[in-house]
Amino acid sequence: MVVLRFLRGWAARFRAGKMVTPVAVIIVLLCFSLGGTLADSGPPRKAVLRVLAWPGYADDDWVAAFEKRFHAKVEVTFVDSDEALWARMHSAALPPFDVLAANTAEVQRYARAGLLAPLDLSLIPNRRRQRPYFQKLEAIGGLMGGGSAFAIPFTYSSMGLIYDRKQIAVAPHSMRALWDPLYRGKVLDFNSAQHNFSFTALSLGYRDPFQLSPAQMRTVARELVRLRQNLLSYYTLPEEATALFVQHRAALMFGNYGTQQVALLRRAGVDVGYVIPDEGALAWLDCWAVTNGAGNRELAHAWIDYMLEPQIAAQLTERQGLANTVTVSPGEESLLGQRLVWIARVESIAQREALWQRIEAGERLGSFPK
Repeated sequence: MVVLRFLRGWAARFRAGKMVTPVAVIIVLLCFSLGGTLADSGPPRKAVLRVLAWPGYADDDWVAAFEKRFHAKVEVTFVDSDEALWARMHSAALPPFDVLAANTAEVQRYARAGLLAPLDLSLIPNRRRQRPYFQKLEAIGGLMGGGSAFAIPFTYSSMGLIYDRKQIAVAPHSMRALWDPLYRGKVLDFNSAQHNFSFTALSLGYRDPFQLSPAQMRTVARELVRLRQNLLSYYTLPEEATALFVQHRAALMFGNYGTQQVALLRRAGVDVGYVIPDEGALAWLDCWAVTNGAGNRELAHAWIDYMLEPQIAAQLTERQGLANTVTVSPGEESLLGQRLVWIARVESIAQREALWQRIEAGERLGSFPK
């Protein structure tokens, strides 16, 4: 309004034929410039945080609360497999992500590829709320590198056996139950090259299920072909597995999502049991990490810190049936570091995926050498 009154006064003086000094002209031009700038500028733009995660890791109400607290906009992209996660991170058609959720094996892979930024742990004060086991990052393989931390544990699950109590009266003791002829056409398996090779190797008693020799790789591939005889279907998401289990009355399932799937099946009215095999079970530990291309690393750290708040941890377990790293669920603590085998980098992702494509496509056993 002050600028407008000045301009009106200057115009009146000009119409009256009065002198207008050069200084006045300069002032008028500056006023025009300032007025245009003020008119063009709206409210400050919100910082944008791009999150790449699994379903259930960034619920709408969590996102809304974070946006309100930090005056930011959060854009979430969900994936359903490690392969999809890797593809999204390398997609030229998508803007760069700022923060992602990945398991320990993938974190190590991404860090080695230079895709992750070292974390500033001082920006994640909620780490002190985590259980002691998860605060010791150096004791968990894949989270540290060159003295720096690259990821913070968020949620985890064992990958045990889920079985229908009405069809299987006595709980199975080994992952080898998946191959039992009694369950022909009644087995569900997760569609993943890496996990299938690893749990099969573990069931065969191999010392390191993630680093297989050529001979071991051939044996495992043939075992996975044999497993097809019992297979009802492969699945990717836990909701898909629940629908298949209920609709086709499956008897046994490799539970890639573990307790999350148990919770879903029980909500669907299925009386299922869950066991960790005698040989142990693979387990995934999903962590939050900041990407090397993050546009706002401070905001990315704030997201990780927010994910460690007690209410988020409690809701994660209540809604998804997943263990969190802040509170303890009955029976979990005794498993940590004992019968659970955290998944790790494998000897050759490309080789496993190439073999898995052939297995999934239905190639006969004879095409796989001994």
